[in-house]
Amino acid sequence: MKTTASRTREWFMQGVFTVCACVSILAVALICIFLFANGMPAIFEIGPVNFLLGTTWKPSNDIYGILPFILGSIYVTAGSLVVGVPIGLLTAVYMSRFASRRVNRVLLPAVQLLAGIPSVVYGFFGVMVLAPAVEQFIRNTPGLQGKGLSMFTASVLLGIMILPTIITVSKTSLDAVPDSYYEGSLALGATHERSVFCVILPAAKSGVMSAVILGIGRAVGETMAVVMVAGNQPRMPKGLFEGLRTMTSNIVMEMGYAADLHREALIATGVVLFVFILIINLCFSLVKGGSDHA
Repeated sequence: MKTTASRTREWFMQGVFTVCACVSILAVALICIFLFANGMPAIFEIGPVNFLLGTTWKPSNDIYGILPFILGSIYVTAGSLVVGVPIGLLTAVYMSRFASRRVNRVLLPAVQLLAGIPSVVYGFFGVMVLAPAVEQFIRNTPGLQGKGLSMFTASVLLGIMILPTIITVSKTSLDAVPDSYYEGSLALGATHERSVFCVILPAAKSGVMSAVILGIGRAVGETMAVVMVAGNQPRMPKGLFEGLRTMTSNIVMEMGYAADLHREALIATGVVLFVFILIINLCFSLVKGGSDHA
């Protein structure tokens, strides 16, 4: 039987955990209230259509259209997925089903190190290494025009940044597939490679999708590295090797001196970004729910 002291400790710890959970929920609620209370009036004052579909951003003339920033965020995120998902998924498959323990002892710390590198360091790498390499490639390619600080550079850099998320989540999902799936495939005459890619990988589909959705969330919310390598041009994206500006970059670059309607428009941009993140989290919940019912 439990003593009075042990029951008291359990009740106390249960209360501590409950308070921590309530604080977390309260923090999210306060963020939502602040964003929508300060951002929605600006959206209605500017006009939802003019704000969301406007192609010109000129605070000096009270013109606030964020469509270029929305498209910039979507394009850069999509480009990062093109770079990061195949590499990350194949790396996870290799680490889970092909690599030896000795190799994994090197790869696992390397992946964890990638996850711990600050964004500004990635940004320096993009400015000093990727951007000059891209610019040199453009100069050496006849008929190709553009700059090193561009959508392409930002996409490649973000693709590198989301690798740890995709690799770790995908590898965990692949490791969780029962060995009986693999053994049954071999018993039917399939090779090791066919068993991995045609049986193990489909069985871990929900986890892989979760990894991709988490990678999207990381790419959409990234700021500092994108500020440094995307070119920061507040205009409609014109090409793969042209500069652009994302929603997060616009907020960071102009919030320091914004006032009145300009400041409220930046907060409203944060509302749009917040809705994007909510949609991504909803997709993650749906994927996870589907996995639980499978």
